[in-house]
Amino acid sequence: MNNWYLLLLSFSVGVMVVMQGGLNARLGVILDNSLLATSVALIISSSFTVIAVLATVKQFPTVSQLKTVPAYMWVSGGMLSFIAVGLFYYLIPRIGISTAVTFGLTGQILFAAIAGHFGWFGMPLEPVSIRRVIGMVIMLLGVVLTKLKI
Repeated sequence: MNNWYLLLLSFSVGVMVVMQGGLNARLGVILDNSLLATSVALIISSSFTVIAVLATVKQFPTVSQLKTVPAYMWVSGGMLSFIAVGLFYYLIPRIGISTAVTFGLTGQILFAAIAGHFGWFGMPLEPVSIRRVIGMVIMLLGVVLTKLKI
């Protein structure tokens, strides 16, 4: 695989998601409100994003480019991010970080396979093959085995 560094970055993202989930869920417990923790996290995240944009973007889109963006795209990603992050911070103190992440990852794996197979969201086609199905079944068995109470 030529893009080993991209895989390493992807792995690192997974570690960071667990870290931020745990830290911000704890913030929600301390504040006694997971929505406050979500607000803090998303405001800080937005602040860093604005700084990064101002530091790196050399040319902003034109008005005509902005007009070509469908209305739902301006809202849907941010809305889904808010819901996902807010639910994550709500669930972690109640079911544990390992369980929340494990089942979240299961949802990601299954939905990513379906979305990739059909090329949803304008992404490259990644057809589901028997090899992929076997891999997903093995991963899902891993979820069951790590969460099974014997």
